[in-house]
Amino acid sequence: MQTECSADLFGFTPVEGRKVVAAFDGGQMTSDAGAMLLGATDRQIRLIERFAGCFTDYRDADLVEHTVSSLVGQRVFGIALGYEDLIDHDQLRHDPVMAVLGGKLAAKRANCAPLAGKSTLNRLELSREQPTGYHKISYDAGAIDGLFVDLFVEAHSAPPTQITLDLDATDDPLHGHQEGRFFHGYYDTYCYLPLYVFCGRHLLAAKLRPANIDASAGSVEEMARIIARIRQRWPQIRILLRADSGFAREALMAWCENNGVDYLFGLAKNSRLVTEIEAELAAAQEQSQKTEKPARRFKDFAWRTRDSWSCARRVRRQGRVDRRQGQSALCGHLADARGARGSPPL
Repeated sequence: MQTECSADLFGFTPVEGRKVVAAFDGGQMTSDAGAMLLGATDRQIRLIERFAGCFTDYRDADLVEHTVSSLVGQRVFGIALGYEDLIDHDQLRHDPVMAVLGGKLAAKRANCAPLAGKSTLNRLELSREQPTGYHKISYDAGAIDGLFVDLFVEAHSAPPTQITLDLDATDDPLHGHQEGRFFHGYYDTYCYLPLYVFCGRHLLAAKLRPANIDASAGSVEEMARIIARIRQRWPQIRILLRADSGFAREALMAWCENNGVDYLFGLAKNSRLVTEIEAELAAAQEQSQKTEKPARRFKDFAWRTRDSWSCARRVRRQGRVDRRQGQSALCGHLADARGARGSPPL
């Protein structure tokens, strides 16, 4: 953010006959000089340029002051620097570092800032897949989704033998009456429930969703799209899908089994599973009493639900007892991508 400077001088105790003063007359300054590192990184991976290529500009080129590339870069760098609100750009449009990042130090028109204000950026954010009279910049949703995967693949100098994709749904709390907001009992707040897909530190997908849906909603479509794109470049790679119990759904597990994708999902605790692992919990309790240390026992077995699963699948349950804290725990996961189809329910 651009800093306003004062011409006042502040005097301090002289040292060896020399005056010591503090001055704030450095001229046009910024508190976001570190953004130059972001700019250098972007020049290497061309993220802004490629992201801007997912948009089509139907405006009259002779009348355009702020190009799509400039608008996209301004918004992306602003968010990266912590300026999430569009209103911030009514001041950021005059910031010298933002102008350097945007590659535009002066406007074409005398009465215009080098960068765009909140109204122009708002029209970009509200753009449609098909242009309208007011929104003349359209976007290609498929190209934007694919860009995240392409950047991930290109970050590797050689194809890895295996990758782990992590699915997660988390709350995006809301503090107003935004369209599509709903109250979520688990998070105890009004929120959205976006879906994320990561591979390590690489973001492969981020989908904004309302909170009145199952955590796994849309996950099959997202995984089909992402994995197909990855296998186009790395056809021999082994893929492991990992998620919590909110994703242990028949549709997603069946898709993985039918498409050669291994998975490792959490499995929610219930009375039948507790009964299945009673002996292991007792053994862990006995060991913990003897050693006065936490103890664990594991058990693998075939498992299926009464109605919702189409087949039995391998499950690994862990029983953990900590005698010092008087606690026992039961946790587990689905550990096999290919269930024993046709096996009777346990």
